[in-house]
Amino acid sequence: MAITKTAKRQIRVSTRKRVFNDTLRRTMKEAVKVVRKDVIAKDSKTAQKDLSLAFKALDKAAKRGTIKKGQADRKKSRLAKAVAKVAK
Repeated sequence: MAITKTAKRQIRVSTRKRVFNDTLRRTMKEAVKVVRKDVIAKDSKTAQKDLSLAFKALDKAAKRGTIKKGQADRKKSRLAKAVAKVAK
């Protein structure tokens, strides 16, 4: 349990950040799942449209620091590769 004033403040701040990060992470994961589902269904038009939404979610999460930039780049690369296979 926090005793000092600054420790109590840090708990409040970390709670706010956790909520924000959880929201970003959930949005990112859902966007990636939608693209993966489109790839499995071999629906290239929908996959292309959903890919841009997934890129946006990944970039936002990386910009905010929820995930690292390299992780976002890796996920974007793998999603784009999967969608490209379906488009062929």
